[in-house]
Amino acid sequence: MEMDISLSLANHAESKPLNSKMKIGSALVVVAFLFLFMGLFNQFYNPYLLGIFILLTSAGSLLYTNGLYAGTTDGIKNNGVMFRSLTNRGLWAWLLGIVLTGFYIILYWYPQYLGLNKEGNTGLVRFFDPLSFLFNGKQASQWFVYGTFYTLAIILMGIKFIRKNRHSKYQVFRTMSIMFFQTAFAFLIPEFLERLNADKAYFSKDIKNMWPLNIYFTDKWNIDGMIHGGNLGAFMLVMGIAMVFIVSPILTYFYGKRWYCSWVCGCGGLAETAGDPFRQLSDKSLKAWKIERWLVHSILAWVTVMTVGVLYTMYYDNPSTYWLNKKSFSILVIVFFAILTTLLLLKRKTVFKDFDKKGYVIALCIMGATILCLINILTSNGRNVLFIDAGTLRQWYGFLIASVFSGVIGVGFYPIMGSRVWCRFGCPMAAILGLQQKFFSRFRITTNGSQCISCGNCSTYCEMGIDVRAYAQRGQDIVRSSCVGCGVCSTVCPRGVLKLENGPVKTRKLEGPIQYVNGVFEVTN
Repeated sequence: MEMDISLSLANHAESKPLNSKMKIGSALVVVAFLFLFMGLFNQFYNPYLLGIFILLTSAGSLLYTNGLYAGTTDGIKNNGVMFRSLTNRGLWAWLLGIVLTGFYIILYWYPQYLGLNKEGNTGLVRFFDPLSFLFNGKQASQWFVYGTFYTLAIILMGIKFIRKNRHSKYQVFRTMSIMFFQTAFAFLIPEFLERLNADKAYFSKDIKNMWPLNIYFTDKWNIDGMIHGGNLGAFMLVMGIAMVFIVSPILTYFYGKRWYCSWVCGCGGLAETAGDPFRQLSDKSLKAWKIERWLVHSILAWVTVMTVGVLYTMYYDNPSTYWLNKKSFSILVIVFFAILTTLLLLKRKTVFKDFDKKGYVIALCIMGATILCLINILTSNGRNVLFIDAGTLRQWYGFLIASVFSGVIGVGFYPIMGSRVWCRFGCPMAAILGLQQKFFSRFRITTNGSQCISCGNCSTYCEMGIDVRAYAQRGQDIVRSSCVGCGVCSTVCPRGVLKLENGPVKTRKLEGPIQYVNGVFEVTN
């Protein structure tokens, strides 16, 4: 006799039994990937295979989704998630994590094993050649293969997410937005633009082109490509600068960081759709929050210093090429950090609870680091930042952060650490938007503590590791820089305690995060 491991009166330990639709759907997806697996070893090829793969995968996924949620009523649907091996760090979770991590390692550094070859693709990459020629007129690259998989995953898992959360209009429209921006702006439009501008020095395919998410924005090859890219290049250059200093701050002021992190971003889009089954795995401990705070802001500082060095090197090596020279750029850097330090001092009472002990130290560190960087740059050969070659610093960042962290760990560790590992601990764009959201935004999640029944759904399914329930029990607004405004905490709340709202900045409460410490709820700083 099997032991029932659930203590719930309404036992949901068992997953929904596989019905005929779910079985057929699973079989179709397995067959589709079997074809690609055979192609990886050059055992099978057909120019129409990619279309067959997409058709079988889409049909199988949609059929499985329909069978999974057919006959169910609207409402919260996370039954059995804590008991499945795949969604609770069991054997299947570890196997999936190993497969995803291995795929990313091969994709980033050993694409030749996938069949990438300048003289003519073979293996897996070869299957994507017909679609690549149709879109951009060139044979497929490993990034085209990745983009196709990525977009297909967001679309199909996005449909599943919509069906699961169909009772929430916010989740339906938000997921549709993610699917649209990934398909159109992140995948199709860049490919078509490359085909239409084949005669020009084409620049980065990252059409959002916004620093620091696009770390290549300030690279010489990208800037030169935009400068010599005709009207489109000029537009991308101006729009990229405007996104950083005008568009993004305005949108964040009115809507919080959710306008990007939960409605537009491809990384967030994959986390919200394909990563949805793993969102409950995020670490909610005080230790994890401390690591998150220091790590993500350290990476932001790294990318800022690196960018200053890369730009200064470009101006130093090409004194008459650009309208900005090394002297004027140095002045701009000094002015920028002076303004940043001034804002930090003006906001001292809200930024730091104990400003006398911590705030002045950090402010002085920023000023000292800025002065040291500028002295180092101006007195050296124009290539060093903190006595490290700017190009070397850029390579380290590209390898450790842009590749290993955002790609290999950021997605490969979904089944082990949750779906927002990169967004929470590493993304410098999320760090900037988070600072703006916490101190200069109208966005907050309001709570009605009198209605909270302490079920814990909100905290469990917060992928950013926020203990939402602690705020709700105290009736305190949730104003956290890490919150991406996905709204899942509100969606899974059975009592309607949580609401995503906008209001005057001065009406928000900026107390520190609440954590459960030693048996009591404490406001930490």
